[in-house]
Amino acid sequence: MKALYEKYKDLIPYGIFGVLTTVINWVVYKVCYSSLEIPNVPSTCIAWLLAVLFAFITNKLWVFHSKSFQRDVLTREAVSFFTARILTGVLDVVIMWIAVDKLGYNADLWKLLSNVLVIILNYIASKFVIFK
Repeated sequence: MKALYEKYKDLIPYGIFGVLTTVINWVVYKVCYSSLEIPNVPSTCIAWLLAVLFAFITNKLWVFHSKSFQRDVLTREAVSFFTARILTGVLDVVIMWIAVDKLGYNADLWKLLSNVLVIILNYIASKFVIFK
């Protein structure tokens, strides 16, 4: 049992913080898009930015246990983290643009589906590249 826990110990906090990141992304998107009536793509971008800031801090400290705050380490992690997130953020925007703006599908459903894909891709990047 301990060996199994050790093998997957980063998945538990990643799952928890992934859900919280998704909640932040979703709530900010809904407030911007539905309440403030900001168009779909800018709402998606604002939600993405706030979620990524939250994700960097939680991933660094509590998921992948990167405790170094030396300038070179922090810079490398931040640059690679934000680069990976920009790529998946662009994917999120493209999915939302095609699904909602072009095809007229339900924005809530597609925001959820897009976030699931983004979370999986972000985990792979963080585990094997950013915080290795």
